[in-house]
Amino acid sequence: MGRYVIRRLLQMIPVFIGSTFLIFFMVYALGDPVAAMFGDRAPDPATAARIREELLLDQPLWKQYLHYMGQIFRGDFGTAFNGQPVTELMGTAFPVTLRLTLVAIVIEIIVGVTLGVLSGLRRGRTLDTSVLVFTLVVVSIPTFVSGYVLQFLLGVKWGWVKPTVSTDAYLDELLLPGVVLALVSLAYVTRLTRTSLAENARADYVRTAVAKGLPRRRVVTRHLLRNSLIPVVTFIGTDIGQLMGGAIVTERIFNIHGVGFQLYQGILRQNSPTVVGFVTVLVLVFLFANLVVDLLYAVLDPRIRYA
Repeated sequence: MGRYVIRRLLQMIPVFIGSTFLIFFMVYALGDPVAAMFGDRAPDPATAARIREELLLDQPLWKQYLHYMGQIFRGDFGTAFNGQPVTELMGTAFPVTLRLTLVAIVIEIIVGVTLGVLSGLRRGRTLDTSVLVFTLVVVSIPTFVSGYVLQFLLGVKWGWVKPTVSTDAYLDELLLPGVVLALVSLAYVTRLTRTSLAENARADYVRTAVAKGLPRRRVVTRHLLRNSLIPVVTFIGTDIGQLMGGAIVTERIFNIHGVGFQLYQGILRQNSPTVVGFVTVLVLVFLFANLVVDLLYAVLDPRIRYA
């Protein structure tokens, strides 16, 4: 196990370098950060040249990237155009989005797996058909539509929850945004659990467990469900990074000042240091989430061993 973890960590290095370089290239090579700082006003040529020299924008792109990576290893993600260090923005944004993502993941796991198990164990029945129709409807509705509809009905019309989230972003305020964020992923988890459960229900080890006279609950929980969750865990692991980076729409709807909000503001104002810094951290989150998923395989299936 230890050798496998070390090998995976070493494999993550070129992936991280390649991903961050592509992000850095797309942000800095395809736009002009200096022009974005001045907005609609044309900067004075001397002032623009001085700023480019201070920000190393007059250097080749590979030198700029090496300088940026050197800053990252020192814990410095640069300074936003408003003069605020990017690390300060991260310190306020990432905890909020992390709480929102955890709420969404918990809802996704509990509701999605439960519906998938109930549907998979009752294939072809009314419950199975209802769950399939429900997931199809959820997948078909864009997040900005479901978000605004639920916000209006539950927050404005009926007053069950607050329509917007306060700056402190307490957990109870994040329940509705968490549901909105988790809806599409929940539908995929439900369908994936149902399909995996239906396939493994015909496996030899399940028939053997039934032939031994084991209780149905034990057959389902210890044998059938445990092996059926492997593809589900894979999806949820990759979904963590996607939810954190893809919360832009949800955070805009509910006025949540998290990672999505900062990315939206950075893209809107062409604030290159903010965009590159936040996406760099999201790359790390995605890589480590995939590593944790790979390690969980051995927990779910004892036959899996890492050399």
